[in-house]
Amino acid sequence: MNYTKINEKEILSWLKENLNNERYSHSIGTAQCAKELAIQFGVNPEKAYIAGLLHDCAKCFSNEKLLEIINTNLHVEEAEMLNYKTLHAPVSAYYAEKYFGVEDKEILSAIRWHTLGQIEMSDFEKIIFLADKIEPNTRDKEYSTIIRKYLSEKNGLNKALLKCYKETIKSLVNRDLKICLLTIEIYNKLEENVSFS
Repeated sequence: MNYTKINEKEILSWLKENLNNERYSHSIGTAQCAKELAIQFGVNPEKAYIAGLLHDCAKCFSNEKLLEIINTNLHVEEAEMLNYKTLHAPVSAYYAEKYFGVEDKEILSAIRWHTLGQIEMSDFEKIIFLADKIEPNTRDKEYSTIIRKYLSEKNGLNKALLKCYKETIKSLVNRDLKICLLTIEIYNKLEENVSFS
């Protein structure tokens, strides 16, 4: 592994110690799914595997610890702070760089934006975003099957992405949770540019 300062065994050991069992299983599943999608869409599979492995490394930190790291070391937009469930993404990117020695900007960006996404995502970022949503270890099989169907079509990454945003927005509304404006912007942009015909 050329993208981290420690080897895979040490990464897995750290994740095992710092994540709960479900989140650890999810991280393994995301890494494997990201690697498969990377091969399918012609991006670097080793990089995708590392990004998938580390994307949730800060997920089990307490909200207090996440906020402390953000307030001390990072710039996070106020809109992103609406939902505590997304705070782990910038902190995971920070940890990937500082603790695991990841220097590759694409890996760090993919980890940073794997929850909310951003307007102009690269194929690599889209792959990590989607792998997080459809990995086989912990995610809903029915949902994953629908997303995977889109991935096999022309313009599959964008179709799958749009479907994910539709489902995310529905879920947030159903649970009476706030929706980040960035999520709406990304959805609108995809809706404008993705044709299902």
